[in-house]
Amino acid sequence: MTVTYSSKVANASFFSFHRLLLRWKGSIYKLLYREFTVFVLLYTVLSVVYRLVLFDDQKRLFEKVSIYCDKYAEQIPVTFVLGFYVTLVVNRWWNQFVNLPWPDRLMFHISSCVQGKDEYGRLLRRTLIRYVNLTSLLIFRSVSTAVCKRFPTMDHVVEAGFMTTEERKVFDNIRSPHLKYWIPVVWFSNLASKARQEGRIQDSIDLQNILNEMNLFRTCCATLFGYDWVSIPLVYTQVVTLAVYTFFVACLIGRQFLDPTRGYQGHDLDMYVPVFTLLQFFFYSGWLKVAEQLINPFGEDDDDFEVNWIIDRNLQVGNRRCTEN
Repeated sequence: MTVTYSSKVANASFFSFHRLLLRWKGSIYKLLYREFTVFVLLYTVLSVVYRLVLFDDQKRLFEKVSIYCDKYAEQIPVTFVLGFYVTLVVNRWWNQFVNLPWPDRLMFHISSCVQGKDEYGRLLRRTLIRYVNLTSLLIFRSVSTAVCKRFPTMDHVVEAGFMTTEERKVFDNIRSPHLKYWIPVVWFSNLASKARQEGRIQDSIDLQNILNEMNLFRTCCATLFGYDWVSIPLVYTQVVTLAVYTFFVACLIGRQFLDPTRGYQGHDLDMYVPVFTLLQFFFYSGWLKVAEQLINPFGEDDDDFEVNWIIDRNLQVGNRRCTEN
């Protein structure tokens, strides 16, 4: 469910944005607290071992390894690879939102161009908009885990009223190894052409406008299918993830506070708690968590798209709008 906070920041006031930092649902704290706890525990264990367990000669070796890790960890281009990756993921996430199929334009065209206040006219309009909603539902079943759980089989689609039993038989008789979301588009086009022949659509331009809008709707559905089919290359995701985790594994050793009496450069103070290393872990790992959260917005995370709500909304609004002429 998408976490909405627009009303909380509608007016720029003192501490208006700071209050958002205290929210838990959809927050970075909820995503990161497990990894952050593990990092703190591992750092603490190494610090205790260095201070209380190791002998002097072992401490000298640990100090050399720590200085080495601290020196060369900065050569890992974490900011570079992570910045490009998150930018790519956010752009991909926004493009998927922009291409969510909304049937409103088609609904207005159907309501205004398909004539008839009789029962057949109402049935014709409702059937056309039902085919539109069925097209988007078939796509959402393919890309969204939440929708797939709600409609695990085509029987559930029929029970929900998106498809009749006769249409289900025709649908199943069409053999294809590919996703058959295009079948309702064909039904829609055939029914719209039939309505034109019967005079329910009085002008060929109106028919053309309806079919053009349906084609745009189908394009949005195909775009979502394409995003689900072709992901961000796995090798890029692996490189970014390995870069971040390798950097902080090195930081576990390299950011230890060493004995100040040894005179190592940059180790004049023994503060026990690595405040800025923890902040760096919080920001970099949080950055990576942003990408992990947005890379597939059709799951069941706090900030994923509310696809089931979209399905219910489109079905209800479409039926109400197209019932009357």
